[in-house]
Formats: sequence, C-alpha cells, structure tokens
Amino acid sequence: MIKYFNTENEIRIKAITTKQMIEVDRIATEETGPNLFQMMENAGRNLALSAIDMLGNNWQNANIVVLSGTGGNGGGGICCARHLANRNLNVTLCITDKNKLGEVSFYQRKIFNVTPGIEIEPEDLEKLKPDLIIDAIIGYSLKSAPRGNALKMINWANKQNTKILSLDVPSGVDSTSGKTYGAFIKANRTLTLALPKTGLLPEHTGKLFLADLGIPEMVYKKLGVKHVNPFQKKYIVELFVV
Repeated sequence: MIKYFNTENEIRIKAITTKQMIEVDRIATEETGPNLFQMMENAGRNLALSAIDMLGNNWQNANIVVLSGTGGNGGGGICCARHLANRNLNVTLCITDKNKLGEVSFYQRKIFNVTPGIEIEPEDLEKLKPDLIIDAIIGYSLKSAPRGNALKMINWANKQNTKILSLDVPSGVDSTSGKTYGAFIKANRTLTLALPKTGLLPEHTGKLFLADLGIPEMVYKKLGVKHVNPFQKKYIVELFVV
C-alpha cells in the first residue's frame, strides 16, 4: 500500500482507501455536491483528454474501443466515449451488460447513442483492432476475481497489441491493497479520480495521473483528510510515488 504521491510540482497528496473514497462520494452527493451526474461528466471529459494525449498527433484518425461496466466507473467510460465521438473519432463502446446500468450510467448511454459512435456486444470485440483501449469496467468496486463479460473483456484487452488507458484503477486490481484476485487489466496509463488510492502500485497502473472531479475542500475536511489542491491551473496532473 502507498501512503503518499507527489505531483510534478512536488505537492504531496495523501492516498486513501476504497472505504474512504466511498465516503468522499457519499459526502459530495448527499451533503455538499457536486452530484453524481456532475462528477461523472468531469471524469469522462478528463478521461477523453487523457486518451487524446496518449494518441499524440494522429489522434483524429484513431480507432478507440471503450470497455465499460454498469456502475459509476462504466458511466465515466461511456461519457468519455461520447466526448471522443463528438470529435469525430472512430469510437466503439462495449458494455458488460447494458440492461443493468445504473440511473446515471443509463443516461450517459442515452446521450452516447445519438453520437456517431458505435455500440457492440462483448462477443463482437474479436473483430476489432483498436489504436487505444479505454478500460472503465470495474473501478474501485472490485469484490472478487472478475468473471462473465468483465473477464472476457479484460482478457481481450490484454491480448491486443495496443495501449490501454484505465479509469480510476485498472480493472481487476484492488484499489486499497493493490492485490489481484484473478485477471486484471495491464494498463499503460491510469487516470485516477479526486484522490489517489493506496493500491495504485506502479507495476499495475503504468503512468499515473490524477483528475479533478470538482470536489470542494469541505468534503475532505469532513472526512478528516489533510488536503492541498494539487491542480492549480490544470485539471489533470501526473503523480509519482514518494
């Protein structure tokens, strides 16, 4: 477990556990804001910016596959897919089970489906050869080894000869301990949200970045976490293990 990360400007940020991050989300959504719709939008937009950065100068011609679960992490992925599709990238979205989406993720899919992006079923992934894979399958909600469509999607992603960008935590990695209980995404880059998690070990995350979700300082004070805003004029900063 990692206790602290540094930004490129040597700002030290305390890492938190999954339990603490769940409480950050609860305080924000129930007491202070921003609400879940706003946080998911911020996550998805920042993820899209990270994807474009990874693609480099040829980003406009890229084929991107977004792998999404049914919870909040998946909703961030679906939101990202929409932002990329709106910029005329070739975006293919694959959801573990579109019939089990939560309310906010369901809404994100509704918006995505009026973009030029394409949605496919997990069994159709074998036909694709992407330039970048975006992993938003599980996030911090991991309880056990991935199975079902989540497992199929992880295995498919890992055997592709292309880079993988994970949202918050690579799918299949425990965000508190860094342990893996079965298959897990082998990420080249991870964009974690709000605060870094103690289980974000460098051997699993690839390059690690932190994204601003728009959570006010009062949330962290209520949680009892000493916090210095690391973003300054940016919305995404790179993190390094202390």
